[in-house]
Amino acid sequence: MPEEVPVAFSYGGSTHAVMMASPADLIDFAVGFSLTEGIISARTEIRAIEVVEASQGYDVQVDLMDAEADALRARRRHMAGPVGCGLCGIESIEQAVRVVPDLSGVKMSIEGHEIVAAMKSLNDAQNLNRETRAVHGAGFYNAGKGLLAAREDVGRHNALDKLAGAVINANISAEAGIVVVTSRLSVEMVQKTAILGSPVLAAISAPTALAIETAEAAGITLVALVRGEDFEIFTHADRVIL
Repeated sequence: MPEEVPVAFSYGGSTHAVMMASPADLIDFAVGFSLTEGIISARTEIRAIEVVEASQGYDVQVDLMDAEADALRARRRHMAGPVGCGLCGIESIEQAVRVVPDLSGVKMSIEGHEIVAAMKSLNDAQNLNRETRAVHGAGFYNAGKGLLAAREDVGRHNALDKLAGAVINANISAEAGIVVVTSRLSVEMVQKTAILGSPVLAAISAPTALAIETAEAAGITLVALVRGEDFEIFTHADRVIL
């Protein structure tokens, strides 16, 4: 059985969020969460990260640079996010449908067989899921270099946040590859991918209507139902060479 424990993110000594998550790759998780939540825009805005084990989980203490710490204090909020929900604790409808970066100008193309290879590579890299059949995976694939990073978690949003952190921590150019996930494509998965900066998002399952609309507006190529040799392209199909 996979572990599922509370993971708190603390900034400046105050808890900002508590997520139910798999207790692995917590440094990557903190960096990715900070990025996709808009707390930082670059890795250099984090001074230090310390993972402190608590009685029933973990407290990940993030020390921000002064400017980012001041900005966070000005907009501080508390939220609790169960693994099935990526939007718990937001304060307005505007936050749920927030404007994301426009990646339509990112010039990148990928061949259809590489999308199939990316999903297979992610499945092969999911050691925890192979043992438990109960966790999601997210991977970053470069057509010339293969799978550069993969992360797993009981929550699909958490897995993608961990991947975002891994990509940033490894100094990988997000514009040079695709994000591939083993879950359905809800709007927040598209939002997180856009914020990371990857122009292609591929998934094993189907997208929601709002995910398609958001991907179209954000200039993201949305590929879904990647199963075996088959897949469907929903937005910006010009990046995929068939």
